[in-house]
Amino acid sequence: MADACGQILLGSGLTVLSHPLMYIKVLIQVGHEPLPPSLGRNLFGRQVHQLPGLFAYAKHIIQIDGKAGLFNGLVPRLCAGSIGTIVHSKVLQKCQEQGTPQVLGGQQKAVEGSLQHVVNETTKEMIARSCATVVTHPFHVITLRCMVQFIGRETKYSGVFDSIFTVYREEGILGFFAGLIPRLLGDVLSLWICNLLAHLINTYAIDDSMSHTGEIKNCSQAVTGFFASMLTYPFVLVSNLMAVNNCGLSGGLPPYASVYPTWVDCWRHLSREGNMSRGNSLFFRKLPAGKMYAVDQKRFF
Repeated sequence: MADACGQILLGSGLTVLSHPLMYIKVLIQVGHEPLPPSLGRNLFGRQVHQLPGLFAYAKHIIQIDGKAGLFNGLVPRLCAGSIGTIVHSKVLQKCQEQGTPQVLGGQQKAVEGSLQHVVNETTKEMIARSCATVVTHPFHVITLRCMVQFIGRETKYSGVFDSIFTVYREEGILGFFAGLIPRLLGDVLSLWICNLLAHLINTYAIDDSMSHTGEIKNCSQAVTGFFASMLTYPFVLVSNLMAVNNCGLSGGLPPYASVYPTWVDCWRHLSREGNMSRGNSLFFRKLPAGKMYAVDQKRFF
């Protein structure tokens, strides 16, 4: 319990610090561009037209809502983080105590560092993460909708309990799980890609006789984690868009977004428009190819 409390406190602190970044990323993901492109320089020093980055976007939000405006949706996100930490810890502990599931090797104990051990441990982690994601997804949906309200200056989702009643009244139970499937798929794929790639690198590219082997393996885990998150980013984008799609907010309705019957339709539309990486970068944001900026609508079309 003490470990869980420590994880919750640490996670809450990191959530508060990172919340403005997520807030701005979500607004960019739904296509809200309140500031027109400006002339800047890319990584190579060439003058190019760029979209406003993190700091310019944050300054714009502060001018409208003040500094507190950067933390819209923080409370439900903190709830999701705290509950998710507890659920993940309990489920993972249960899996470890029962010694199941053993995907490879049957009842035989796997040697630490072997492929069998990596697969078995990753399976347990996948189950724990998936359970935490399902349980906390309603809070994730409310968080996103609190953020997207900035676009139309709505106040439909003003608190955790009021938001719960609003979602249930308008969409029923299924409304709490909008965008869940692509989010689960992205989490699972990211976890497996990260752990299997790290295992391959640690096994075949790193010699145990090398100095600082432990630090190198930790570094490889971080690098593969970043690579996996880049590969699975489209699932994150589609999940977030589906969570706010057709929910009565301006950011989830035309002209910002089409009304998608399923997340597959959303994926296909984004892929066709070349927007699968929208919101992936908060710096050096290049203009979308073949798009025009609509000043009145504050978006590209």
